[in-house]
Amino acid sequence: MSRKAKRAAETKVKNRPIRKLLIVAILLGLVYMVLKLAPNYINDDITNMANLVINNSNITRDLKHEVIIENGVIYLSQEDIENFFDPYIYYGEQYNQIITTSDNQIASIVIGENSITNNGTKVSISGAAFEKDGTIYIPFSNLDSVYNVEINYIDSSNTITVDSRNRKYVLADSTKDNKVKAYPTTFSRTVDELTQGETFTVVQNDENQNEEIDGWTEIRTDTGKLGYIKSNTVTHEYVAREELVDKKQIEGTVSMVWDYYHSIFPDRTGTHIDGINVVSPTFFTLVDEGRGAINDNAGEQGKSYVEWAHSNGYMVWPSISNNSYIETTSEIMHDYNLRNTLIQNIVSLVLEYDLDGINIDFEYMHDEDKDLFSRFIIELKPRLNEMGVVLSVDVTAPDGSDEWSLCYDRHVIGDVADYIVFMAYDQYGSSSTVPGTTAGYNWVEANIQKFLGQEEVEADKIILGIPFYAWVWDTTNGVSTPRAIYMENLESLIPEGTEKVWNEELKQYYVEFTNGNTTTQIWLEDEQSIEAKLSLIEKYGLAGAAYWAKDREPDSIWSMISETLGV
Repeated sequence: MSRKAKRAAETKVKNRPIRKLLIVAILLGLVYMVLKLAPNYINDDITNMANLVINNSNITRDLKHEVIIENGVIYLSQEDIENFFDPYIYYGEQYNQIITTSDNQIASIVIGENSITNNGTKVSISGAAFEKDGTIYIPFSNLDSVYNVEINYIDSSNTITVDSRNRKYVLADSTKDNKVKAYPTTFSRTVDELTQGETFTVVQNDENQNEEIDGWTEIRTDTGKLGYIKSNTVTHEYVAREELVDKKQIEGTVSMVWDYYHSIFPDRTGTHIDGINVVSPTFFTLVDEGRGAINDNAGEQGKSYVEWAHSNGYMVWPSISNNSYIETTSEIMHDYNLRNTLIQNIVSLVLEYDLDGINIDFEYMHDEDKDLFSRFIIELKPRLNEMGVVLSVDVTAPDGSDEWSLCYDRHVIGDVADYIVFMAYDQYGSSSTVPGTTAGYNWVEANIQKFLGQEEVEADKIILGIPFYAWVWDTTNGVSTPRAIYMENLESLIPEGTEKVWNEELKQYYVEFTNGNTTTQIWLEDEQSIEAKLSLIEKYGLAGAAYWAKDREPDSIWSMISETLGV
């Protein structure tokens, strides 16, 4: 062998490992590319059942039960409607009916009947709710007005699209023939195709902006398919429907005073109260054993009161009290028809007196009626919403007695109502066996934290109830007796020269004096104690304050409230 041939053979032998390494590297690269790109080409479409696309999100895999389509009617299970449309949908065994609510609609559907009663009006529908294998199916496509949605069934793709009418809806055209990709990358499978000029829906993100990723825009085609096209191929974009945003009746802090009267109507003619924007006169009470009837204490004087309030710029949210009629309340709560009667009576009073809101003040209820009271609030809210009327609900502090505290589901009430009013008083009161403060700052703050924590109530839903009175405790021979005294009269009870001691924990003055064999103790409610409690509103971002009750306070309190709350 020549020297040249020998060198060539030696070089070939030396390069053989390098070539092997290159081949291995190329193979590994190909494997990597396959592993990286293969998921983009996997077809994971659900084809064995109808797909459900809600507000441009395919939720078919999250359904608990199949979608049933019969005779052109689309049926969803009660569980799936609860999951995606109405968390408080309810089956009432008493009348064998489904009760479902939305922002401003309440509908009842008797199982097996081709009708629906919507906000008190009964109409015929094409489908009927039915039970199958222990699951209740509801004619969802007949409830488009209840849930305020547009429902379309696309036969070619076996897809149902549902679009909320209060959400932003954007359309656009394609500048060219387009392949709609499953993912925002060219190396992805095609889920649908567009022709030049074809219109499609542009998916919006949570900020109501186009859902764009690295130059790709997410869209929905007219077959209901979701995917991506290049953003530079999107043209003629326009907003077909703007988002509907609910405006609060009161922008800023709520400052409400209850205007209590029993037999003598409060004449406010020619007066103005600084520092408030809501009045809550005690116009209405339940009729004992009235099966949903309401005792109207307003009349023509009430109409004049409302005119006075509106002329001063105040909203009018009268209270409806159950007068602690525990059995009457229980009877109503246990019967949908009686709840509906009560709700219809409330609606009629709202219309008659031109009211801006309703304050539900139901106290002393059976703790086992807790969920049914929540049902009442759930069913009342849409009827008031329909009229633009505010719903506030009074509750006591958590963790108390069965019939005064444990009878409320504060989380549900706070979620459904516009406001939940924490009556932050009677820490020690008429039922207490030992003397104590009416509303100590530390107790009020601790319970606010319970509302926000264990009760999971949003801060901007909570109105803090403030007492314009204090319990005065007289102890004789070891027996303590409380008496409620208006705040404006407390100072007159204190003998001249009695020392007031400030309690920083309670943020109140304490006084104690003796008359004969009776010792009197007072934890004072005054401007300083009220101002301290009002400071918790800003500290925790609460909705505002409410005061029990008008004409129990010194006039000077209102300027402090106005300055503290900025009302």
